[in-house]
Amino acid sequence: MMGARETMSGRNGRSWARRLRSTLTAIAVGTGFSIAALLGVGTAFARGPVSVADIAEGLQETVVNISTTQTIEGRDEGPPVRKGPKSSPFEEFFDDFFDEEGPDGKPRKVSSLGSGFVIDPSGLIVTNNHVIEGADEIIVNFTDGSKLKVVKILGHDPKTDLALLLVQPTKPLKAVSFGNSSVLRVGDWVMAIGNPFGLGGSLTVGVVSATKRDINAGPYDDFIQTDAAINRGNSGGPLFNMEGEVIGVNTAIISPTGGSIGIGFAVPSNTAVRVLNQLKEYGETRRGWLGVHVQNVTDEMAFTLGLEAPKGALVASVTPDGPAASVGIKPRDVILDFGGQTIRSMRDLPRAVAAGTVGMDVPLKVLRNGEVVDVIVELGRLPKEEKDGPAPDERQGGSELLGLTIEPLTHELRDRFRISGKVEGVVVTGVAPGSPAAKKHIKVGDVIVEVTQEAVRQPDEVLARLRAVRKSGRRRVLFLLADAEGELRFVAVPIG
Repeated sequence: MMGARETMSGRNGRSWARRLRSTLTAIAVGTGFSIAALLGVGTAFARGPVSVADIAEGLQETVVNISTTQTIEGRDEGPPVRKGPKSSPFEEFFDDFFDEEGPDGKPRKVSSLGSGFVIDPSGLIVTNNHVIEGADEIIVNFTDGSKLKVVKILGHDPKTDLALLLVQPTKPLKAVSFGNSSVLRVGDWVMAIGNPFGLGGSLTVGVVSATKRDINAGPYDDFIQTDAAINRGNSGGPLFNMEGEVIGVNTAIISPTGGSIGIGFAVPSNTAVRVLNQLKEYGETRRGWLGVHVQNVTDEMAFTLGLEAPKGALVASVTPDGPAASVGIKPRDVILDFGGQTIRSMRDLPRAVAAGTVGMDVPLKVLRNGEVVDVIVELGRLPKEEKDGPAPDERQGGSELLGLTIEPLTHELRDRFRISGKVEGVVVTGVAPGSPAAKKHIKVGDVIVEVTQEAVRQPDEVLARLRAVRKSGRRRVLFLLADAEGELRFVAVPIG
């Protein structure tokens, strides 16, 4: 029986193949395509790019090796490992090839390697800020074996981890052009060229794994994520699209070992171009400034603020005499739109504001007391002393009925908890373990400034507001809390 079934199957298979070939022959005759071409439709797409050799051949010489040396004070613990942007959760950046010279306790030379690329034939080179930060000498090594010393750092920006260098070539250099990173889609092919582990001119290919990735490296995180292999030494190198255009500057990886595990990040070209143009023109960045500290709107807060769903950037505090203050922006306002750009979350606002032109009038849509208000604000310039990021993300808290012990803010308590003189309210002196307040991470020393948008100065006022909320049937109460330095944050606490 088995043999009969096999014979029948074989006969049916041959019959099906004959019918398919007859059909394809008929189509081929009518269209002019060969059967082989018809059978091969989609094969190239399924396999990805057949070869990137033609693209790569013209790009290799535009990518350079960046070698730096730095003299540091000798210490017993050995040479430090330099890192990228502050607050980044990734310890593994690419530029930590270090050589120690000299005995312990004596100054020694520390060297590191990174990558870069030429953007102007006259000698402009892009790399990461963390590759050249603190360097005494920077040497640019080209693929033909020639070397040029960097004569000037035209500018650097730690917030996006970019730097612009100047060399003086004896003949025009071959340069790359930037592409439009906003049109990238997940799945697009990309190519990285750099100097991983000091191996100059190494090329890897992968796809865009994600866009607009926030890795907590800084306030303007908007990274391209790729699985193209990126390793130590690739920092500052270019990420190309299949047109040979730079669409990203390789900056960080996630790696428990220091080697590539297929999770790399690049600064989008649109961000890079904006920053580099300012570094070239001014020697520094000139970002827009609104003068607000913002936080995310949580599910718990949305209802109390009059939103159907969490969205926008909640204003926690307003800088006195800043652009926002001058047009009446207040704490508890929710910024929903900035210059026609929808603000979906707190992280969207700093990026939108930073990209704005200083002195430009920008229309805002602001939710205030349940109503949308239109406001026009003139952007200021981000002060150099302004903190790198927005106000802390929502950290959560409560009051005595919710597990807190609260007291008036006396001079004694102000001194004990080192609370700034500009902070007014009711101080938290105890938090019951396992209470709603504890679960929301309220700390001893926090100050309750407002309860349900009303200022409080005495514990009785806090309790009265809580009773009113409970009586109204609402399930959560909205607090405005301040830390010892006066940084404000909104917190929604369940009252059960």
